[in-house]
Amino acid sequence: MPDGPGARAPGRPDARRGGAAALRLDAPVQFLKGVGERRAELLGRLGIRTAGDLLRHLPFRYLDATQITPLARARGAAVGAEITVVGRVISTGVIPTHRGLRVFQAVLQDASGLIECGWPGRPFLERSITRGQLLLATGPVRHFHGKQLQPREWIVLGGEDEEPRGQVLPVYRVTEGLTVRQVRALLDRHLDGLLAGVVEELPAAWRAAADVVPLPDALRAVHRPETVAAAEAGRRRLAFEELMLFQLVLARARWLAKRSRAGIRFTVRRDLTTALRQHLPFELTAAQRRCIKEIVADQTAPVRMHRLLQGDVGSGKTVVALFAMLLAVENGFQAALMAPTELLAEQHAATLTRLLEPLGVRPELLLGRLPAAEKAAVRARLETGAARLVVGTHALIQGDVAFHRLGLAVIDEQHRFGVEQRALLAEKNQAAGPDVLLLSATPIPRTLALALYGDLDVSRLDEMPPGRKPVRTAIRGDRARVGVYDFVRREVAAGHQAYVVYPVIDETEKLDLKAATRMAAYLGREIFRGLEVGLVHGRLPADAREAAMRRFRAGEIPILVATSVIEVGIDVPNATIMLIEHPDRFGLAQLHQLRGRIGRGAAASHCILMLEDGARNPAAQERLRRFAATQDGFAIAELDLAERGHGELVGARQAGAVELRYADWSKDGDLLALAHRLARDVIAADPALSAPGLRPVVRQIGRRFERGLELFRAIPG
Repeated sequence: MPDGPGARAPGRPDARRGGAAALRLDAPVQFLKGVGERRAELLGRLGIRTAGDLLRHLPFRYLDATQITPLARARGAAVGAEITVVGRVISTGVIPTHRGLRVFQAVLQDASGLIECGWPGRPFLERSITRGQLLLATGPVRHFHGKQLQPREWIVLGGEDEEPRGQVLPVYRVTEGLTVRQVRALLDRHLDGLLAGVVEELPAAWRAAADVVPLPDALRAVHRPETVAAAEAGRRRLAFEELMLFQLVLARARWLAKRSRAGIRFTVRRDLTTALRQHLPFELTAAQRRCIKEIVADQTAPVRMHRLLQGDVGSGKTVVALFAMLLAVENGFQAALMAPTELLAEQHAATLTRLLEPLGVRPELLLGRLPAAEKAAVRARLETGAARLVVGTHALIQGDVAFHRLGLAVIDEQHRFGVEQRALLAEKNQAAGPDVLLLSATPIPRTLALALYGDLDVSRLDEMPPGRKPVRTAIRGDRARVGVYDFVRREVAAGHQAYVVYPVIDETEKLDLKAATRMAAYLGREIFRGLEVGLVHGRLPADAREAAMRRFRAGEIPILVATSVIEVGIDVPNATIMLIEHPDRFGLAQLHQLRGRIGRGAAASHCILMLEDGARNPAAQERLRRFAATQDGFAIAELDLAERGHGELVGARQAGAVELRYADWSKDGDLLALAHRLARDVIAADPALSAPGLRPVVRQIGRRFERGLELFRAIPG
């Protein structure tokens, strides 16, 4: 579609189109005027295949050209200044340069004076920008054969009778062969007809609760905004719709999970749970007491518990989970704790054994590496009910493992298990569905937790136990490297241990980064000669990796070189140093998880961020300074979300993550919280969304989510 003088400026209603005929939103985009087969192919690369897809292709930013600078003042602007002008074209021409570059130039005039505009390398504009047109141009002032404006964006506002005015210009994502101006012109040409085919599908009560505009008004505002604020109001309407549909799917999934099989209604007997509280060698924090209360309320309810316990490293999740397990045990049921690695399962078993010894309860341990006879004995005790509490790995969900009466399944580091693996443990009780408690040591902002875990009830441990020493965090450069290595040697000489973490396993030509494999050999040979330097990374076989970690935990290896594979599930109280190379290559939340590997013993611990001199730019230093200034994992997760968006955080969940088109986790938290509450109320009142007024919503869910309709067909009504 040409960007010529006949193109109408966006934001300008055309009286001739007031009664535009409605366009079919499901019609192939190829048949819209101005598209054709070739442009339809290009639009298809952007996911635009129908007219409705084109309407839903929103700008990703706006150019606010509403503040007009008089041309006389524009001529006096400093070189590099960004300005917007409106003027009548009084002359045009193409000027060749001595380097062979051809520059299209146009002189604009308004009541105050003249200004010259230049478009280097775009002589073809002579065909579309002509004398007499009113032109809006915005961009930087440059010095080229004298001072001139070099427009980054420009719009032909009209002919002789048009009044000067500013514009808000939408900027769309494009692909090679397709320009922003072409997409803008295509949308503006068909917007009235497309909007005429739009049907509002969200109930008025939902829109009123969110205080958002109707759908046609929202779509008009995002494509043809009068102001940037109006465009943002339109986007929020679309974001609310997106979040509401998403939360309805999650709320329905939660409803099904709780009611798909009969739940177990436990009774608070205060036998083992009271004894545990009396024998604990420490006081529970207020956060632990609150989370225990929330979990007990679920366990004593008639429907299945489906809850996530989220807490920072060292916040005491295991103790909270133990209270839940003992409530099941004192009701005559069994409890199982599943961990993703044998090392972590062993740690849990040791912790529980120590805490339960005064109560006369001994947890079983079921691991794949155990001798066959020992595994068979544990399985037999689980089947007869003699074993009341068990800790294990994937071995717990093998087909030959049967429980006598499983009442609670606790799954640690739940994101390390697939949905199917988690379900297999929960299905081990055929008579009734056991309660499920998921544990996560990855702090997630409240808004993102609602999005990722809307199908769960969430408890947060947002308080650290008293007496836990904060880890000292320092940022150092290459010039301090000798001193840092000396400090590590002194700590090891004092009987402590150290981690040295690198972002990659092997060196590559594309990335100029120190790598774990080469540096482990170098450190052992040159820097820490006489000390054993271990190595673990994600490509090592699991048994070799766990063997190295066992030796490190036993104190046999003083220095461990690793990648981020050690960020979760490793508890070595004797480790006091976490040295992280290239910290700018890690997310803030990931750095916090690595820092959480130390500070678990009585000695002072230190996290040292070694930033290469070439990477010491202000932005990198500032983000690391902010990280070093706080120990609060939830605050760091908020920083990480604001800095990097939701992509990597969302990717931490193995199933159910959704790529949002309109909503932004970092600024739509209020809409998400509202959608979360509304969706739960709606599903509680009408689990299948069977009311006639909700049928359009169900159709939207079917279009938007691959498995959305399955959830609403799973159980009638």
